[in-house]
Amino acid sequence: MKASRIAAAGAVAGVAVLAVSSPCFAHVSVQPEGEAAKGGYAVVGFKVPNERDNASTTKLEVTFPSDHPLSSVQPQPVEGWDIKITKSRLTTPLEVHGKKIDEAVSKVTWTAKGDGIQPGFFQKFPVSVGTLPEDTDQLVFKALQTYSNKEVVRWIEVPQEGQEEPENPAPVLALTAPAEDGHGHGADDDDKASDDAEKASAETTAASDDDSGGTDTTARVLGVVGIVVGAAGVAYGVLAGRRRTA
Repeated sequence: MKASRIAAAGAVAGVAVLAVSSPCFAHVSVQPEGEAAKGGYAVVGFKVPNERDNASTTKLEVTFPSDHPLSSVQPQPVEGWDIKITKSRLTTPLEVHGKKIDEAVSKVTWTAKGDGIQPGFFQKFPVSVGTLPEDTDQLVFKALQTYSNKEVVRWIEVPQEGQEEPENPAPVLALTAPAEDGHGHGADDDDKASDDAEKASAETTAASDDDSGGTDTTARVLGVVGIVVGAAGVAYGVLAGRRRTA
């Protein structure tokens, strides 16, 4: 009985290892740093694992969605990789901050200068993107992964809700609800700014009142001193007149 249990446990463990090491669990993916809110900007990272034991990943090509073009796409430099940005004309121009944009980034290509991503390693390729569309819940980025042995893996199959994940799924970026003010800061910041302004105004008024009070006090002291000096002068004059008369 003990031996059969050990064998059964070993079989289950073997299946688990095969499942974890299956290629469908190690594909090119995209994830935001934080959240990717609709109508805003985000930094996303394309994660590229090397799935081969005898070759390195030397190139990554990411195609950006044409149905939801992004007005701003800025890749972060990655050491050891050259970056090429490809732009295309838009059928329908975008309007951003009151300006019309008639072209957008359609593809970004990273090419290794050296050995690239070695077997057993992965690499992240960060990109700043925006403004994110508000009329969809996700963006699909199709990707091509090229190995040093000239093999090309096409991560272009779009996952469908309610169905099993395809063999070569395309990277999908899930979008979250838009920020309340649409600019990355809430009403609390405006309230704080208003409170700070009122506090500063009150402090200025108080300081002004203190200065006025100090000025009034000085004037009163000088007035009293003047009266005393004047009275002393009058008294001295009277006394002097009496002495002369005497």
